[in-house]
Amino acid sequence: MSLPLLEYTPSAQNQRVSGFEVLGDEQPRVYTTENLLSASEMDALIVAAYRQVFHEQQMLASNRQIFLESQLKSRQITVKDFIHGLVTSDSFRRLNYDVNNNYRFVELCVQRLLGRPVYNEREKIAWSIVLATEGLNGFVTALLNSEEYDNHFGENTVPYQRRRILPQRAQGDLPFERMARYGTDYRDKLPRPSRHYEFTSVERADGLFRQFEPFDFETLMRRANWPVVAGLSVVFIMLVVLALALSATATSPLG
Repeated sequence: MSLPLLEYTPSAQNQRVSGFEVLGDEQPRVYTTENLLSASEMDALIVAAYRQVFHEQQMLASNRQIFLESQLKSRQITVKDFIHGLVTSDSFRRLNYDVNNNYRFVELCVQRLLGRPVYNEREKIAWSIVLATEGLNGFVTALLNSEEYDNHFGENTVPYQRRRILPQRAQGDLPFERMARYGTDYRDKLPRPSRHYEFTSVERADGLFRQFEPFDFETLMRRANWPVVAGLSVVFIMLVVLALALSATATSPLG
């Protein structure tokens, strides 16, 4: 028996009301199969679906789902089925689900599938419970079968970011593509440069200075192996003297 979705109160955000603004270049373009599409129009719809789900950072040839594209072009599946297949694909799981915690992944999926940011922390917790109990496939199915998704996108429309451009504001909300794919917990695990290093011979893999460590003359003088430097200097001087002697012998007139 599956747990019911935890109740949460939607905040008063603009995507919950109908818009009356005049469409312009900054408004999202709606891609739908409600009308008969040409081959080029269908290709544009498929690209829009990939951009919505994977975003431009992950639109790689290796992430394409050729079988799903073929089914969509032949009208064997709907746009909603195509979106479901993209989100539950191995590529999307590897690039988004495996590298995030449940809360961050819920936030990403609400943005990309419902076209809006999460209302509050309680909504993230509610959908995280669904993700934890029913898995990725059950969570995506619940989102796509929600009343909100059906009311705005239905079976045949590619999801898009709703109500981003607001006429009463000088600047609209940033597109979701500008948001980081990783959460702060994963970001903090990544290596980052630091100005404070404890230099040891074991950690010295890049010469006198470690990777990302700024150059400092005092540090160079302290870490340099001066006996080796002295020996190399003597050898260099001897080579220079020998080269000069050979040059002088070669240019001297024969007696």
